[in-house]
Amino acid sequence: MKDIFITDNFLLHNNTAIELYNRFAKNKPIIDYHCHLSPKLIAEDHQFKNLTEIWLAGDHYKWRAMRTAGVNEKYITGNSTDWQKFQKWATVVPKTIRNPLYHWTHMELKNPFGISDVLLNESTAKYIWEKCNEKLKQKDFFAQGLIQKANVEVICTTDDPVDNLEYHKILKKDKNFKVKILPAFRADKALNIEKCNDFINYIHKISEVSNVNINSYKQFIKAVEKRHNYFHSMGCRLSDHGLETVYVEDYNEKEIENIFSLALTKKKLDYESVLKFKSAVLYELCRMDAEKGWVQQFHLGAVRNTNPRMFKKLGPDTGYDSIGEFPIAQPLIKLFARLESENLLTKTIIYNLNPAQNDVVATLIGNFQDGKIAGKIQFGSAWWFLDQKDGIEKQLNSLSNMGLLSQFVGMLTDSRSFLSYSRHEYFRRILCNLLGDEMEKGIIPKDFNLIGQMIENICYYNARNYFDFFEN
Repeated sequence: MKDIFITDNFLLHNNTAIELYNRFAKNKPIIDYHCHLSPKLIAEDHQFKNLTEIWLAGDHYKWRAMRTAGVNEKYITGNSTDWQKFQKWATVVPKTIRNPLYHWTHMELKNPFGISDVLLNESTAKYIWEKCNEKLKQKDFFAQGLIQKANVEVICTTDDPVDNLEYHKILKKDKNFKVKILPAFRADKALNIEKCNDFINYIHKISEVSNVNINSYKQFIKAVEKRHNYFHSMGCRLSDHGLETVYVEDYNEKEIENIFSLALTKKKLDYESVLKFKSAVLYELCRMDAEKGWVQQFHLGAVRNTNPRMFKKLGPDTGYDSIGEFPIAQPLIKLFARLESENLLTKTIIYNLNPAQNDVVATLIGNFQDGKIAGKIQFGSAWWFLDQKDGIEKQLNSLSNMGLLSQFVGMLTDSRSFLSYSRHEYFRRILCNLLGDEMEKGIIPKDFNLIGQMIENICYYNARNYFDFFEN
């Protein structure tokens, strides 16, 4: 069988890049410190019934492409058969050339399915469907097998404070499955006071799971902190925030208590009150992280759920989001300055969605390094709309020019798909090609030990040393 597209040297444009990738990057384990995989599917070692379930269900990247190509919604999120949905996707794939979906699609067909001698299109759809579905019947293509095939060492799922983490408990007791599956604390709903009824319902949920009677803001924070403590006991060492920007309005405790009391009566709050409340809760979450030595992550800059009609029909995370234009520098500086002055600035990763702000973030992280923890404040990997070749290269270049690429903790999947571990391979190939090209041109030394160690660190060792995953 001859590879016709994703060859062994895919994205590696010279012999130096090829050697760097094969010697220093290819076989390093994966620490996937941020993803959206289902702990339930992992714990149950889920068997996927067909290629549509594992590849198309929940993948809003593909859904957006299908809509753009004129595919009717019934073949995307509707009640068409799984084969019909896959068939439609196959007709769209040739139209995605120069979109990263074309790369990812064929990388995922090659690894883990072993299909590299055909391109996916309408005429090859049946062959690929049948061959992949046969593989999915095999035990090593169940959820846990796919993780192990990808050489994954740690996975951090994304979990709400109200989650009971029952599947993490099951996985913790499973002595046969060696991959660490740890929760990550995503408390976005605790900030969303403007969502009146939803927020009240959330208060009831967190009150119940924390066994705290919430009748004040103080009690609300107590309940959130109890959940934070519980997550810590379950091995969580990482939080995450998905925000347009960080919130840093000035406030006092009396104001926040009054705002919270109004919310409990379902009174509509003005915009300033909403921002003050978000600022207060965000600060408390940062304090909790710092006191436990967690890493905090900020995913900034997305405009979410922009299509009201489709949001009402399909809900969130269905492909109607985009890059936003929000202030980043001043809010982050104000928040970090406050935390730093109170000795509460923990290890932090900032993910920026607007490429126009790459250099802003790359310079900002240098303001709050402490000279004790290597790379304490990180410019996180290119994410969402930017985790493609151009976006990855731009993030790497900004970080290199304004900071220290050598201290970078590397790639993550940020995905709901068990096939997305090819994104680590994608990143590693791009990284090796970038450095290999500069070695060939004499821009950096042609010293394989020097550059190779840097690549190994970025792909694996920096993350292993940065996170406290191996101490619990």
